[in-house]
Amino acid sequence: MIAVTFALPSESRDFVQLIGQRGQEVALLHTGVGQKACRARIAPFLDTQPFDLLISSGFAGGVDSSLGVGDLLLAENFSDPQPLARARAILVSRVARLVTAERVIESATERARLAREHNAAAVDMETEWIAQACAERKLPMLSLRAISDTATAPFPAPPAVLFDLERQKTDPLKLGVHLLKHPSHVVRLIRFAGQIATVRANLAAALYELIAAP
Repeated sequence: MIAVTFALPSESRDFVQLIGQRGQEVALLHTGVGQKACRARIAPFLDTQPFDLLISSGFAGGVDSSLGVGDLLLAENFSDPQPLARARAILVSRVARLVTAERVIESATERARLAREHNAAAVDMETEWIAQACAERKLPMLSLRAISDTATAPFPAPPAVLFDLERQKTDPLKLGVHLLKHPSHVVRLIRFAGQIATVRANLAAALYELIAAP
């Protein structure tokens, strides 16, 4: 049995549809966004049954300017050698370091600092905690992320407006007020939604290839 994690259902939607009847081979967990939610959910999930492999997947922000929206990243620092070698042979992807942050990293300056200090190509908010839980159980892990945003293709609104970390969901009222104050951001939000649809599809196709390959 393979465990596959995503932060949110909005990231896993295409994969769930694509996996179809192979769903019996996969156990899916939505960890939530950030350390608090992830650490509360990952341990109980892993203790439900003995897994053969965990694939930590979802979206990530690019901090290396050579990565574009929709690109796939295999995190070498969070992946075990054998599943990483197999994934490299199957997928067209970048192999580089991923860093886990405590909050959303938005500005180009902060992204550049992370890239420099951690020699990282991308940033997320969950993988480190998933890796810790896998290591404690000696469970092999593969980290696969799709780039959802970069310094040149940023969020369409402040992250705190787009997602309430404490409530683990978007606050429609907060978003609505923001769009009333910044009507030009409506177009940016629509464009970003299309961007995310492409990222989600790329990630789903890659995961399916990994699971379906002999």
